Amino acid sequence: MNGFLTRWLVLTIAAAVMVLLLPGMQPIGHPPILGIAVFALFLALVNAFVKPIMNFVTQVLALPWSIMSLGVVAVIMLLVVNWLCMELASWLAISLFGVGVVVSGFFTAALGTIIMAVVSSLVNAIIGK
Repeated sequence: MNGFLTRWLVLTIAAAVMVLLLPGMQPIGHPPILGIAVFALFLALVNAFVKPIMNFVTQVLALPWSIMSLGVVAVIMLLVVNWLCMELASWLAISLFGVGVVVSGFFTAALGTIIMAVVSSLVNAIIGK
């Protein structure tokens, strides 16, 4: 449980930085950090349960194309999976609690994925995880 709480805290920090940097990400809720924290909670849950299944399916389906394109298809599929996970987490947070983060489109989610990966790596390096 401690590991999940740490992961949630790291994702909340990364999501807050993402929302601050990207105009296409709008927090819903008062205070805005509440919406970001709930979004990060559902993103952590989606990452824990749904994303491994989606990654397996997309890797199996995209393997021949990925080999032919030298990995470009794999990167595109990874971005699509991350976009779908962000959309699902956003929908769950807003529909269940009325707070969350609105993701405005695929390219915003793709940039958000990169920002969250960099910030999560930095925060994990700082806390020693």
